[in-house]
Amino acid sequence: MRSALFDAATAEVSTTQRWVKQNDRMVKVTLGGDVLAVKGAMVAYQGQVTFNHEGSGSVGKFIRRALTSEDTPLMRVAGQGEVFFARLAQDVFFVQLEGDGMSIGGQNLLAFDAELGWDVHRVQGAGIVGGGLFNTLVQGHGTVAITSDGPPVLLDCSQQPTFVDIQAAVAWSASLQPQIVSSMNMRSLLRGGSGESVQYAFHGPGFVVVQPSEGLPPGAAAAPGGGGGGLFG
Repeated sequence: MRSALFDAATAEVSTTQRWVKQNDRMVKVTLGGDVLAVKGAMVAYQGQVTFNHEGSGSVGKFIRRALTSEDTPLMRVAGQGEVFFARLAQDVFFVQLEGDGMSIGGQNLLAFDAELGWDVHRVQGAGIVGGGLFNTLVQGHGTVAITSDGPPVLLDCSQQPTFVDIQAAVAWSASLQPQIVSSMNMRSLLRGGSGESVQYAFHGPGFVVVQPSEGLPPGAAAAPGGGGGGLFG
């Protein structure tokens, strides 16, 4: 039997590392400690592995997750073996947290070490729009895998105010406190608008990762799995 499928480029990556990219759009994690992943992100596994719903852990966290349509249901992945994660064939990037943290959009979080702390946060000014305004803050020591719908750009927010479409913002520094702003004025509204009326506003020491896409259209269902390359490694 002959096929390009049997080339070395598609063979499983052999490594002693816990987190490794199988390719630009798929992550391979060797279990030892548990991993928390977005439900539906597992595309394959080998060995003795269990998948269980991860609860909110606190009443406050449960309420915040219940209030948002952008809730990111998590599962705890445990056992011995290798698990492959991907999402919508999107590029995957690793972030190694070293006692710091970052806020991640629900459509861009893939998986992270279970020992990392996490919580759901509401962006200031979120009352002026209907959704996409709750993000997951992950912090501590460990690895996070995030996705980007295409090659992202990393913007420095310390020099001047930075405005990002709320669907294009992948992740940002935990030190930043974005606000929701509207660029719509009455004249634009009467003429049908520009289609770019609401953004996140960032300003301060830190960065924001922006993908070249506005993600899934409102109401579109994400396919289970799908996939995800290395901005930070």
